[in-house]
Amino acid sequence: MSSTSKVKIAHLSSAHPDLDVRIFYKECVSLANSLDVANTTLDVHLILSGVEERKEQNVTIHSVEKETSRIKRMWNTVNRVYKKAMELDADIYHLHDPELLRIALKLKRKGKIVIYDAHEDLPRQLQGKAYLKFKNTISGFFEWYENRVVRKLDGVVTATPFIRDRFLKVNKNTIDINNFPLASEIEFSEDVEAEKENKVCFIGGISKIRGISYLVDAFENLDVELDLAGGIAEDFKVELEKSKGWKNVNDLGFINRQESLRIKNESFAGIVTFLGLPNHVNAQPNKIFEYMASGLPVIGSNFPLWKEIIEKNKCGICIDPESPEEIAQAIKYLEDHPDVAKEMGANGKRIVRQKYNWAAEEIKLIHFYQRIILKQ
Repeated sequence: MSSTSKVKIAHLSSAHPDLDVRIFYKECVSLANSLDVANTTLDVHLILSGVEERKEQNVTIHSVEKETSRIKRMWNTVNRVYKKAMELDADIYHLHDPELLRIALKLKRKGKIVIYDAHEDLPRQLQGKAYLKFKNTISGFFEWYENRVVRKLDGVVTATPFIRDRFLKVNKNTIDINNFPLASEIEFSEDVEAEKENKVCFIGGISKIRGISYLVDAFENLDVELDLAGGIAEDFKVELEKSKGWKNVNDLGFINRQESLRIKNESFAGIVTFLGLPNHVNAQPNKIFEYMASGLPVIGSNFPLWKEIIEKNKCGICIDPESPEEIAQAIKYLEDHPDVAKEMGANGKRIVRQKYNWAAEEIKLIHFYQRIILKQ
């Protein structure tokens, strides 16, 4: 590492979009605006594909050419990201996609510090791909490959404690940096007291494995609207439109952060009913905490971890995500008991302030970097 008082950090992603909340707003901005980390200042850069090059919130953003297909992205875009990374000549490289692991050891051989950021539990995620042939074999291979590379890196950052525990077995310098809400998301909900409308919301990626088919079916006999915000594949949308519950759905498509906050403030509950796949059961979807931060009671899947977050803190109801009847009953209960819904929302907001917030995770991230820097 350079002996100067400035440490150059490059975050790399070949797959994530511009202004990704975890990568940019949380990790990059937190590091770029931190003061005196191990007696150094941090010069933070971010390499993405197909974005505008600029400096924003003290983060210098670089771009490489974007590919349209996944296969080309995993080869061509990764190669371009590596080339750009070498041009930057950073001290520390922080990798945000599994496909970047094939350049991780190349960076190590250049004498660089390399950190891997596991946003998802990739092997369990692959097991949940219904269309994937030989998924258990492929999952096992990727776990072997991921572990083989990661044990040689300088550190691992994970998005959940479950993923942390898995990587601790191969790399002792592993820490969980959870995707808890930013202070701006919490404060915004304090300042805006929108009148609640007769609707609930689901905001995020829309797919079968996220339980959307059962969710839409739940609205067949409800006098409540569902704000469904996120991109929907055309063939899946055709399937959803056949449901008798679709008549109560507002298909909003992709929305920005401000629109998301407005929708949450107008809804009386937030929905997150992912199906019980291996990668879901032990996950902590950010939308749970975003709903809580906005003062919304959460209707979530009845996984043990989710019940501990939602029901133990008395901030929502957990149900069978494959039961439209149970989903409908939970929505109807909160519709008929607005005082209970309000109390659950207040409980959620309070626990987010106390525990489930980015400020606490930011401190962990900075301390992690301090250890990485001081070790060199």
